[in-house]
Amino acid sequence: MQIAVTGASGLIGQALVASLRTSDHRVVTLVRRPPRGPDEVRWDPMAGSVDEGLNGVDAVVHLAGAGVGDKRWTDSYKREIRESRVRGTATLAHTLAALPTPPKVLVSGSAIGYYPDSPLPVTEDSPAGAGFLSQVVVDWEAATDPAAEAGIRVVKARTGLVVSARGGAFQRLLPLFKYGLGGRIGDGHQYWSFIALRDEIRALTFAITNQELSGPVNLVAPQAITNRDVTAALAEVVGRRAMLPVPGFALKVALGQFADDILGSQNVVPSRLKDAGFKWIAPAITEALVDMDYA
Repeated sequence: MQIAVTGASGLIGQALVASLRTSDHRVVTLVRRPPRGPDEVRWDPMAGSVDEGLNGVDAVVHLAGAGVGDKRWTDSYKREIRESRVRGTATLAHTLAALPTPPKVLVSGSAIGYYPDSPLPVTEDSPAGAGFLSQVVVDWEAATDPAAEAGIRVVKARTGLVVSARGGAFQRLLPLFKYGLGGRIGDGHQYWSFIALRDEIRALTFAITNQELSGPVNLVAPQAITNRDVTAALAEVVGRRAMLPVPGFALKVALGQFADDILGSQNVVPSRLKDAGFKWIAPAITEALVDMDYA
């Protein structure tokens, strides 16, 4: 297959591109700088432009967007989070819809931030929350509508916390635990819905090829666990005790509004992946942590 990928320089994008190329797919990456070869297409997501080169591709995986946890949530960075996702997705969806030969499928990155803060299990059919991230995700997913209206199968990949030593939340936690400085966050009772990076890549590839999947699909492990259990497992894997809990108020001082999402519960069930027959390699947190060096 010929597959185009945005966000190819990110944690998930790099691993996905490498996996697809290993499987003999031809990968075209969308870049914001001048292309360096025939397998790159220049685009400017904020300006709404995409150069020629996507006509006839079989699939597109859209992963681009400002990192939610990369910076403190100032008003300006919150605008960047929203605009990078909504405007970038709209640019891509309109472009694909207008192609003479559009792709068969668009797998568009999304997030479990769609759901409300609650310890109760939620599935793809559950309603959205009311916070900042929830509303960003609602608008982000709606921006794919032009592609769906053009007959392209659209999968909205709602990804959970990706377990990897190379990026994301776990990259930040790992050094603390190795030096015996880690511990539960807040009271530790909040649910974390995680997925091993290897399973994230497999799930995205599964979404490309499985024609039964469309609409929102939760990309998380089969069962969420509490932050207390995550940190206990992480301490066990690195051979250190989890001694120093991080109080909720300290996290809010350090991270601002983003701390509310870390302290909140998201007990997300991957119903549609299960129903489609997807099999996880690392369904348990200990297995995912052991596999953290996957890239």
